[in-house]
Parts: sequence; C-alpha cells; structure tokens
Amino acid sequence: MRVLIAGASGMIGTELTRQLEEAGHEVWRLVRRAPRSDDEFNWAPTARMLDFTLMERADAVVNLSGASLSRLPWTSGYKREILASRLEATHTLTDAMRMAAHAPGVFVSGSAVGFYGDRPGQKLTETSIRGTGFLTDVVEAWESAAHLAPEKTRVVTVRTGVVVGHGGAMTPLLPMAKLGLAGPIGTGGQHWPWVSLHDEAAAIVHLLSSSLEGPVNVVGPKPATADAVLRALASAVHRPYGLPLPEKVVTLALQDAGRELLLSSLKVIPEKLLADGFEFRDRTVQDAMNRLVAER
Repeated sequence: MRVLIAGASGMIGTELTRQLEEAGHEVWRLVRRAPRSDDEFNWAPTARMLDFTLMERADAVVNLSGASLSRLPWTSGYKREILASRLEATHTLTDAMRMAAHAPGVFVSGSAVGFYGDRPGQKLTETSIRGTGFLTDVVEAWESAAHLAPEKTRVVTVRTGVVVGHGGAMTPLLPMAKLGLAGPIGTGGQHWPWVSLHDEAAAIVHLLSSSLEGPVNVVGPKPATADAVLRALASAVHRPYGLPLPEKVVTLALQDAGRELLLSSLKVIPEKLLADGFEFRDRTVQDAMNRLVAER
C-alpha cells in the first residue's frame, strides 16, 4: 500500500513508518517545511492547504497530527490549541479527499479514550456512550471531523490511552521512576488505559487492511490501574515504589489536565481489535515497561 501520514515525525508516527516500511509498504510524509526527499510533501493545515492530487495516488491516509496532551499545564490558550490543531489537520485532510477524483480506500484518524470521561467501575467498549469533560468534547469534535471523509472511504478512529514508548507520557514518568520517585497518584486505584508503542503502531497497520470502521479502542488487552502501571515502571528500572502524590496536589497543580489525564478512571477494553483477530505483542503493562527499559 501507499500510505500518506500526517504526523509521521512524532513518537507513534516514527514507529508506524518503521513497521510499514518493514512490511514492504510505501510511506509518504506530510511536512510543514520544505520537502527534503521524494517521499515528503508540504502542507499547511492552519491555512487548509494540501495538494488534493496526493489523495488520488494514496491507498490509505493516517492522521496522527495534533498538539500533545502531555504538555502541561493546560492553560486556556493551550486548550484551544489542543482542539484547533486536531480540527485543522483533520479538516484539511478530509477536504482534500473530497476534492480528489479517486479518494483513498481507508482513513485512520487519531482519537483518544478521553471520549469516555471519568467512569470508575465501568467496563468501556466502543459501544459505550460518551462521558463528560474537556477531552470528551475534543474527541467528539475530532471524530466528527474525520467522518467528513468521502462516503467510499472507510473511516477508523483509534481511541488511544497512555502509550508506553520513548516520548509522550513516559517523558516525565521514566526519569521520576529512575530517581525512585514513582508512587501512587491519588488513590492509585483509577484505571489507566495503556498500550505499548509497538502495539499501537501494529494495530494501525492491522486496521489499514481490516474491515473495521468507526471507533476502535487501541489499548492493551489487560486493563491496569495507575498503581499497577507505575509499579511496573518502577520494577522495570529496579527502583523503589511508594512516594505518594495526593489527589489535592494533582488537582491544584494541574487542574483539568490532572483530573482528566491522571485521576480519571477508564477501564477500556479493545473489544473490536480482539474480535478482529489482532494479536498484542505486549499483553501486560509489565511486558510493555520491561521492553521500554530494555530498548532504551
């Protein structure tokens, strides 16, 4: 397949590109600077500028573009950027698809488990209703924009949680664990949907040739609490665990970001992926953390 990627230089995009090329696919990258190679093409999503003829030559499009949720704090200005960056990129891609004489067969667009909100004690699958909160509103608008793709294009929105890889949420957590500062955040009993970087990219590769459409939860097959995630990280780096971070401190310091990223409980199940035959390489969060540290 010829796969056009927006956000190819990011953590997930880099691993996705590696896996696609290793499997023999051709990867085209959208860049916001002057292209440096034949597989790079310029675009300007803030100005809705993209050569729509690219869509006529691409078999699939993957959208991983958007301001990082891991950048803290979420000021009112940055919250606007989180939403705008996702909508601008997605609308630019779907506009170009609609202008093309022959649109790509599949559009895999980024999304997030934040759609479900804070739902302690509930098992959350793709059929679960939306929750409440800033991220819920962002995800709903983001996914709606993806579904503006042409009717003949199969649209998949990948709802992702904490990606265990070099970057993203692990950027602050890994150094803290190495210093022996990892411990319960809030009660530690809230569920954190996690997935290894390898499996995140592998799931996207799987979805390019699958028949699945609509929202797909891309999270590890064995749910884990925040306490289990952070214990696994401390264990992987052979450091003690136990220095608590009280809920009041998290809320005071990070406000919405703290409540929605760290304190919310989401027991998300990858029901569609499992039913579709996708096989996770890293089935437990300890597997993912051990591999993260070993690869570093």
